[in-house]
Amino acid sequence: MAKVHISNVKVLDNPAQFLNPFQFEITFQCDSDLTEDLEWKIIYVGSAESEDFDQTLDSVLVGPVSAGTHMFVFQADPPDPTTIPAGDALGVTVVLITCSFRNQEFVRVGYYVNNEYLDPEMKETPPMQPQWDQVTRNILASNPRVTRFNIDWEENSENNENKPPPSDIPNQSQQHGNMAAGMMANPVLGKVEGLAAPSHGLNADSNSSIPDYSASVDMEH
Repeated sequence: MAKVHISNVKVLDNPAQFLNPFQFEITFQCDSDLTEDLEWKIIYVGSAESEDFDQTLDSVLVGPVSAGTHMFVFQADPPDPTTIPAGDALGVTVVLITCSFRNQEFVRVGYYVNNEYLDPEMKETPPMQPQWDQVTRNILASNPRVTRFNIDWEENSENNENKPPPSDIPNQSQQHGNMAAGMMANPVLGKVEGLAAPSHGLNADSNSSIPDYSASVDMEH
């Protein structure tokens, strides 16, 4: 049984310029004292075609953690634009928040992100080279994908190695075609679903779609 539960994530400074930092206000509940740290990460999916373009924007250790409710603001620099393929500069991608205990990822929250020019002329005829200072980032805060993994929480378990879920699961893109309707292309959905539907370490109800709560989303229902 999980000892840590994310109860709320609030997306701050959204929409924002692409080059602005990401900011998330995270509230989580710890059922018992943890003598070791929790590792939180923010990961930006640079391209739906390959994980090689994924960027870990920041990671932070939180702990030791006492039993009770905790809240912190997790801020990370924007992705490095020079590593994003020009063809993936605009449109929909994904940002992930993950949390691990002893190198074991036990929860991830994924958000769709839409990058676009606000200037009508640039939107109509995008420049060959992306003008990042003109791009606006809009996180679809009302519809995260939450995935939970079973891990070993016991203190006497050592050298746990987290096995990440597969990045490509065939025939999954159609299952969530109604999410962010009209915004995403199927390759992005395929990548997202691959991340959100691992083939191991899941409870039967571990994939959960959160209804519309504006920018503040209650994770526990």
